[in-house]
This record gives sequence, structure tokens and C-alpha cells, in this order.
Amino acid sequence: MDLYEYQARDLFEKYEVPVLPGIIADTPEEAKAAAEKLGGVVVVKAQVKTGGRGKAGGVKVAKTPDDAYEAAKAILGLDIKGHVVKRVMVAAGAQIEKEFYFSVLLDRANRSYLSLCSVEGGMEIEQLAVEKPEALAKVEVDPLTGIDAAKALEIAKAGGFDDELAPKVADVFVKLYNVYTGEGATLVEVNPLIQDAAGNIIALDGKVSLDDNATEVRHPEHEELEDKDAADPLEAKAKASGLNYVKLDGQVGIIGNGAGLVMSTLDVVAYAGEQYVGQDGGGVKPANFLDIGGGASATVMAAGLDVILGDPQVKSVFVNVFGGITSCVAVAEGIVKALEILGDTATKPLVVRLDGNQVEEGRAILAAANNPLVTLAAGMDEGADKAAALANAAATA
Repeated sequence: MDLYEYQARDLFEKYEVPVLPGIIADTPEEAKAAAEKLGGVVVVKAQVKTGGRGKAGGVKVAKTPDDAYEAAKAILGLDIKGHVVKRVMVAAGAQIEKEFYFSVLLDRANRSYLSLCSVEGGMEIEQLAVEKPEALAKVEVDPLTGIDAAKALEIAKAGGFDDELAPKVADVFVKLYNVYTGEGATLVEVNPLIQDAAGNIIALDGKVSLDDNATEVRHPEHEELEDKDAADPLEAKAKASGLNYVKLDGQVGIIGNGAGLVMSTLDVVAYAGEQYVGQDGGGVKPANFLDIGGGASATVMAAGLDVILGDPQVKSVFVNVFGGITSCVAVAEGIVKALEILGDTATKPLVVRLDGNQVEEGRAILAAANNPLVTLAAGMDEGADKAAALANAAATA
């Protein structure tokens, strides 16, 4: 779960990371009142879960409460990369002397944590990594030892901080790492981390991503941070049914059991769909990631199909299941029953590939049901080809 900036700011404050006062506002009138309360120069900042706010006009300096009113009026309702601004944060202004960058994130490839640090902050980190890669330090962090004072100083030195600044920022690095571990995050980023005119180190803008698994097990209070109104309705429906679903931009719905199998299926479908590039400019691609896990009961299968068929971009569905603990008989019965449950709402063709435990019996059940929407495939490649062809035919009909 990605947090809004104001939510990240609140978490930083909880862990004694130095931040500036900030007040959220949903209307220009509330923004004006917030500016009056804070006093002095303030900054009105769009609260959206995407970068590039400043360039899009989503960050404005206001010298008076009336200016804050006008700034909020201009920002609220603004479309920033597909995200419509519904809330702003009115933050106290700062006299920025220097801007830095710091983050700690989950490094899945190396099964550890990674800290990124630079004495040159302010610009987007992707831009810095391309234009000045030597200015961005990448320091591995052992999850067992974390970032203590010594490690933080090592990171600061690697990031280019001098002997005077390094100890000051290192103290903040330790506190930011405490946010990372204490809240079960996969990313904690500050850009920029600044030094103001008085020499104070302040986290001026924060980005935090929380691990949903940690939320479920150790931090149920994080549920309050979720913006349910902003969630994709299909992803929300899948989550409510306990399904592991991610929407993608394609035409072939994917259902599989096991994350590894589903990832492989995405690749195979994308490859099969390449032959149709040119007819609509982009070919045929996977429309989603949907892992139904080890079980494939009628209820689970119906919930999965209901989510996928609710996506208007989906033109066909590829069900790719390997029967292990759950046999192919149970899977086949689940598919037949799911189609009965969905009834007339199921209108798009399904390609089903079964393999593993009791595969012949499972295929026989589907063949006997003789549902006109279902096409059997002997293998994964064949299934991907058929699903891509059906999606292409529907898209070009």
C-alpha cells in the first residue's frame, strides 16, 4: 500500500524524524484556515500517489492565507498523470539551503535491504541515476543488523556528504530506518531531505510503501490508511474475496494457481500475442495477474471469473492450473459450477489448460459439461495461443 505524503509525514513524526508542520485540506476554505493557523509562508501540495506534482502545477507557494485559498482552488480537481487531486496538504514553508536524497527499500533480488543516498537531491531519482549515476550511492543493508549509527555514517559518506554534514544526516537515516522496520514498509524515501538556513536537517517530502502482509499480521491499524475510494474497483473486489489480483493493460484474463505459474503464464500469453502486433498497434497482452492459490473451489473460481469478466478490456480468459494438492477434478468441478453461478454474466470465451493430479478425469468433466464458452488446451503454449487468438478475434470483430 502506497501512502499519501501527509500520511508519510505523520509516520515520520511518530518516529521523531524532523518534519515541518502540515495540515490537510479538502476545500480552498480549509486550505485558507490551515494557512492562517500555520502562519507565514506555506506550501500547498497536491496529495496524489505519483511523481511530477511540481511540474504539473500541483505544488504552489502561498505567502498569505488568501494565496493559499487560490492555490488550493487551482490544485484541487487537477489531473496529474491520471490521478485527480481531491486533497492538499498545507505545509509550513522552509528556507532551503541544500537538498539531499535518501531511501531504504526491499531488494528482492538479493534478499536484503538497499539504501540509496546522494548529497544531490531534489530531482527525480530516476533522472539522477541516468544523468549522474556516480552521485547516487547504493549501499546494501543487512536485515539482521539494519542501519545503526555506524552504518548510517557509512551510507552518508558513500552518498558524498562531508565530515560536517554526515553525522547530522546519519542521525536522520537511523530514524527513517526505524520507520521502515517499525511499520513493515517496503520503501521509505525522502526527496528532498534538506538543510535549512538554520542548519536543521528536515524531511521535506516523504514516500512510504507498506507491505500488505505486514498490515494483515502485525499492523491492522494500517487499514485506516487505505484510500478505498481511490482503489481500483476490480482490485478492491478481488481483495474482498481474498484473491491475489493485479490489473494490467491487456485483453487476456489470466487465472492460475501459484504465483510462479501465473507469472510464467503472463510471459507465454505476451509472447503468443506478439503475432497480432500491427492490427491495433499493441498486440494481445495479459489483462491481469490472478493467483487463486492452492484451492480452486467453485466459490473461489467464481469469484476470480467474476473479477476478470468485470474488466471491459478482457476479451478472453486463460485458466492455467496445475493440480497438486488440489486435484484437477476439483478444479474442473469448480469451473463448471462457477459458470453455473455466474450464469448470463459469463459471456467471454475461456481456454482451460489442466495438468497434474487426476488431469484426465478433470478434462473429462469439462468435456462432459460441454459449455460453449470453454475450450480445452493440452499444454500451456497451446492454451496461450488459443486465448490470444480468441482475444484478437473479439477485439477486431
